[in-house]
Amino acid sequence: MGKAIAAVAGAFEQAGRRGAAADYDVGVMLRFQKGEELAFQELVERNHSRVIGLIYRFISDASDAEDLAQEVFLRIYRARKTYKPTAKFSTWMFRITANVSLNALRSRANRKDDVSIEQVSDFGDGPRAMPDPDSELPDHNLHRAELHDKVREAIADLPEKQQVAVVLNKYEGMSYAEIADTIGCSTMAVKSLLARARDNLKDHLLLYIRTGRGRQRIG
Repeated sequence: MGKAIAAVAGAFEQAGRRGAAADYDVGVMLRFQKGEELAFQELVERNHSRVIGLIYRFISDASDAEDLAQEVFLRIYRARKTYKPTAKFSTWMFRITANVSLNALRSRANRKDDVSIEQVSDFGDGPRAMPDPDSELPDHNLHRAELHDKVREAIADLPEKQQVAVVLNKYEGMSYAEIADTIGCSTMAVKSLLARARDNLKDHLLLYIRTGRGRQRIG
């Protein structure tokens, strides 16, 4: 049994390396690893806007997103000697980006600041549009803008892995397998995370509509 598991793990690693070999950014990172400083500048230019966009989905602050993007690329710079091309470069980069974003959210929560994230909803194996909440919820009295604010608040209260899975699925269009690689879990775990996130958001919104209050924290 142990040999069979090792063989499967080896096959997945080889598949990851084959995918990495076809990734242009992996090649650029390897050039940087070998001492080509201009390669790092190319990585920043190619990925800067994507990193800022992803950070913004977590923290909803354009100024802070710019600062945190610098932190992401600083971490990439510092990790050049230990970098291994076992997957797509974007998978590795998004893992760093998510960690930096979540650290910022924790710091913000400790200061008791408000946290909001853009509306995310219907979670399938790729980005999809959420059905109009007004068509599913029993009350139509909320204005759309107010409802959207409550959705953002609900997403901000999701457990960290659910937040990451939701943002990567909705805004980066990642499949279950890609999200699993990024956050280090199985594809079945990703499906479960997204399903729980959808249920948590519905519960949060239904509670708000019925009582005028949102849950303080989603479990």
